[in-house]
This record gives sequence, C-alpha cells and structure tokens, in this order.
Amino acid sequence: MAPGRCGKRLPELIGEDLEFIPSGHMRVCYREDEIAELEAYAAAPEARELDLQVIRGKTLHERFPFLGPEVKGGSYAPHDGHANPRLAAPAFARAAIRAGARIEERTEVAEVQKVGGEFHVSTTDGQLFVAEQLLITAGAWATKLAEQFGEPVPLEPNGPQMSVTEPVPYALPTVIGVFTKIKEEVIYFRQIPRGNIIIGGGNRNKPDMLNRRAYFKPESLINQMKQMKRLLPGAEKLNIIRVWSGIESYTPDSLPIMGRSGKVDGLFYAFGFCGHGFQLGPGVGDVMAELISTGSTRTLISPFDIRRFTDPTAIEMPFTSSLMSTGKLI
Repeated sequence: MAPGRCGKRLPELIGEDLEFIPSGHMRVCYREDEIAELEAYAAAPEARELDLQVIRGKTLHERFPFLGPEVKGGSYAPHDGHANPRLAAPAFARAAIRAGARIEERTEVAEVQKVGGEFHVSTTDGQLFVAEQLLITAGAWATKLAEQFGEPVPLEPNGPQMSVTEPVPYALPTVIGVFTKIKEEVIYFRQIPRGNIIIGGGNRNKPDMLNRRAYFKPESLINQMKQMKRLLPGAEKLNIIRVWSGIESYTPDSLPIMGRSGKVDGLFYAFGFCGHGFQLGPGVGDVMAELISTGSTRTLISPFDIRRFTDPTAIEMPFTSSLMSTGKLI
C-alpha cells in the first residue's frame, strides 16, 4: 500500500511508474461491536482527512456484492491505493541518489556511538561514517542500535505470510482487509490488473534473525484459504502459484517508534511499523525530513515517542485509543 494522497504524486515525486492504483481501501468486520469501533475511528480527529465512510448491512453488500454473507460492515477509505513494492523500493533509491544521497548496499552496521558532537557509525567491513545527526530506521534490527544509546525497545520480529493466485479476470479494484482482534481472521487481499490476487495475513512465522531468513508455513496457506472463503467466496478454489515471507517488527502497542531520542541530542528514530512500513514509508520520510531539518514537524507524532517504552514517567501520553491500535490496520 501507499498513502493515497502521497501515492497519487509518486510518479511526480519519484519520476517512475510504480503501478500505483488509487483503488480505495475497505476494512470489513464480522461483528456488530467491531462496526462501533470503525465508527469511533472514523469520527476521531486523527481520521478527519481520510474521509472514511462506514457502510453496513444491505448497503454494504449492494456496493460490494462479492463479499461473503458473514461480513457485517466496513470502513471505506476513498483516497487509499496500492503500488508495486518490487518497483517502488529501487525507484525510491534511484530518486534519492539523484537528489544527492549516497547508498551503501550490503553494509552491516556493527556499532553506533556519539563521540563529542558527532555520531560515529562503524560497519562490519571496517568503514566509518561520521555525521552530526543520525536517524535509526533499521526495521526489525533497529532496537539493537537503539540499545547502544540506552533506549531498548521490546520489538517482536515476525514473518508475514503472503501468497498470490493464478490470474483471473480483473474485477476487484478495491483493496479489502479484515478488522479483527482474532489473529487467524486477519487477512487482506488486492487484485492487480494482470489478474492475480495477492493475499496476506493470518498466522505469522518467527524469522531466523541470525541468517536473515523468514519462511512461509504450509498451515498459513490453509488458514488463508479458509478465511478467503469467508471474505471472498470462491477465491479458495483458485490455484496458488507463489508464496513468500519477509521480516517485520512489531511493538507491544502496535504503534511505531518515531521522533527524537529521549536521551541523545541529534538522534532520531523511525521503526517498528508493525507491517505497515511500505504503506507509511513516503509519509514517514516526509515527516522525519521536516523534523530533522527544521527541528519540528506539523504532524502529530507524540504518540510514537520512544520514551513510552524507555522512560514512560518522563512523558504525558496523549489519549491514543482513537488511533485504533488493536487489530490489523492495513
């Protein structure tokens, strides 16, 4: 996924076609009490610019007739869309290089420290990088670096379970995901114009952090097909042509770490996006660039302060229940 308003500007910002489709996104649920949560989130100030529409019952099934009968309601985000991650990641890298960035691939950071007024970043191949400011945005490995500044975060690494079907006629432009607190029910899908349906969610798998490998479990596919039968009846009969996984990191409250260090001047964090890193990445980059270059940001990021884990008595946490940290936010 890519955030809708930012996603629409991706060709302009990046200079390449990332196969972004402004498809809208529908988060559905199977229970009446979950509809109430969707309504509360839609009414929250944080969601004001999303223009969310909560739809239920007959109206929902008339608009999305392919949904299974167990679906009770949903929240439609008209500005959302999706892009191709395999195209987007290298395209962002190329755009960064054109803008003057230097990218070091296959370069593992061994140690980070602040020496005087500068940060020293040492790599396993003997290189040393020096800068006045440092942003740690190392995904599931970020807490290893944050620990070196006395700010450990209880990150849980997980391998998402992904599969893709054989191509069928393109008929499902809207991204569909399930909002639920039951782990096995968490599933989402999107169809690409080539016809394949990409499915994600369900049971996660513990990755091998030492060898940097994540694996797809056969039982995950069984659960995905079971859940797809509920969500999109008939999809469970399609052939699966490929499965894969990766390594993501999750925080205990399902909210990311984003903002300044609570201990070290010039140090910033952006990690722990709980499976939403690709979706949020362009916006996060924009906010962090503003914060680092100007010293402040117009975007509310206080709920993501690292000190909620490292020094909770030092901050007054805002009321965050409307951020809807329960369930899977696709």
